Parts: sequence; C-alpha cells; structure tokens
Amino acid sequence: MQNTISYIDLGAIAHNVNFIRSRTAGAKLFAVVKADAYGHGAERVSLHIQDMVDGFCVAITEEGAALRIAGVTKPILVFTPLISREDADAARFYGLTATVNSEESARLCVGIPCHIKVNSGMNRYGCNLGALPGVLRAAKECGANVTGAYSHLYCPADEEAREGQYALFLQATELVKAAYPRAICHLSASAGALIGGKFLFDAVRPGIALYGYAPQGFSREGLLPALKVYARRIQTAPFIGGGVGYACADRNYGLLSTYRLGYAEGFFRTSPLGIGNLCMDSFVSEERSDLMPVFVDADEYAEKCRTISYEVLCSVTRRTHRIYFV
Repeated sequence: MQNTISYIDLGAIAHNVNFIRSRTAGAKLFAVVKADAYGHGAERVSLHIQDMVDGFCVAITEEGAALRIAGVTKPILVFTPLISREDADAARFYGLTATVNSEESARLCVGIPCHIKVNSGMNRYGCNLGALPGVLRAAKECGANVTGAYSHLYCPADEEAREGQYALFLQATELVKAAYPRAICHLSASAGALIGGKFLFDAVRPGIALYGYAPQGFSREGLLPALKVYARRIQTAPFIGGGVGYACADRNYGLLSTYRLGYAEGFFRTSPLGIGNLCMDSFVSEERSDLMPVFVDADEYAEKCRTISYEVLCSVTRRTHRIYFV
C-alpha cells in the first residue's frame, strides 16, 4: 500500500459525545460534521454516533445529501442559507433542514423545515435583530416550517463579547418563540457547550470538541483526539549530491528516505516535515521507520505550522487511506 494512513478512533469520538453530554444539562446535541467531519470522514463518523446525538450540522446541501445517501436518518441542518430554488429543491428532496437569513430565503422554504440564523455579532451569515420580525412574517405568510433559530459566538473566550451576544440572542429567541413556540434555539458550538449554563439554550452544536480538541482559550481536558496520520516509507537510498525536495542541500547526507505524503494529502509546505521542501506527493527525511507519525496531536502540529487545529484537521484529504477502529 502506497497511501498515507489516517487512523481514526471512532471510540474516541463517541467518548467525546458522552463527555459533551455530561456538560450540557440535557440540551439537544447536534454534531457538526461539515468539511468531511473535520477530515475524519463524515459518513463513517455520523453513522457511528447517530444513535447518540439528536441531529447533525453541515455547511452545504451537498454534504447533507451525502449523509442521507449513506443512511443517516437524523435531522441535518445546513448552515449556508438558501439562495436559490435549486437549493430549496435539494433540501426538500433529501429531507434537510435549511437555514434562513432573510425574507427572500424564508419564502423559498415552503414545505422545508428551517432554522432562522440571527446575526448577534459574528457579522457573517444571519439577519439582524431589527430584520427578524420581517423574516418571521414572511415565513408565516408562505407557510415555511420554522423549527429553530440560532446564532454563533464570535469570541467565546471574551466574557464581555459573549455576554453581549447572549443578551441579543435572548431577545431574538423571544420573538421566534412567540411565533413558533416549539422552535429549538441554539447559540453554542464547542466553546459555548464547555461554558454551559445559560449559553446552552435548547441545543448545542459541538464541532472541534467532537474530534478531541477545544477552541482557543478553553481546556481540552476530558476530550480524546481521534485522528493520527502516518506517512509510509517508499525508498531509502544514498545521497548523491545536488538537492533535496526542490531545494539545494545545505550539507552532505548519508542515507535518505522518501515518504509518501505531500501537500496533495493536505499537509503544508511550511510544516517541519523532512529536509528541503514538502512536495506534492512526498517528502525526504533521514528517518528510517516504515511508518513515520506526521501528527498524533493536531494542536502540536498546528503550532509548528503557525495555524490552528481546525485547519490542520480539515486539510487532511481523502487521498489518505482511512483506517477506522473503536
């Protein structure tokens, strides 16, 4: 086998679900499996934890459709708001829950369950509080099935920022529940779930915590990382002079090993792997092991690459050979 290997511990992910459940006081739990479950494989992860969660969240309709085709039956919320009838038709066909951010998107939701996204300060997707009554009115007029409303904490480690967002979202929930009393309201992703208390509302949407990590400013104690990546040695040969990995050699080497992992697997040229530059499909090292650990801890690897664990995990491509275990 020539492939890079990703070892994915489904048991660790299940443990993390249970850990989050223990911290969230009965709130519903919607597992965020967008971006191929942060590089862990959305279909396999979702099917493994389906009976442990209340639903799933994805970024785009195509991700939700793939989960339905794989056999996922729980509710699936699509974060990106509807912008066309084609989006609405796909959501309707696959039984997905759409996101509404405007009166126009509300009118696309005839016969489709939807959650209204409220902008409480993230300034990305969502309607402002002042526009919310109009969105609710449009939803009522067209018979949209509003089943929830949500927002997102932009800086959860900052107490003042999160308190301001909490207060604004609380006002939004009062408007939504006056129109739709059974609507599920949720503000918190992983960070808010770890904060707990009043930030839980009706549900939480853990993402990075499912995979064993915590947002910046929060402890990951109690969480188990689920992904480890190893590169396979393809050859070991004497250094004959010249360059190494699209770079001039800075000294003479003895034996050099070539490992089958490159930026086509989602690893960065800035990463401290091997000698010279990381190539598209390989890198060169003085190591001798048949399998070299590329990362067993995404936080540590991310620090070396001057990025965050989210980017590291999501960058691992499907060209790695995934081995799942419990």
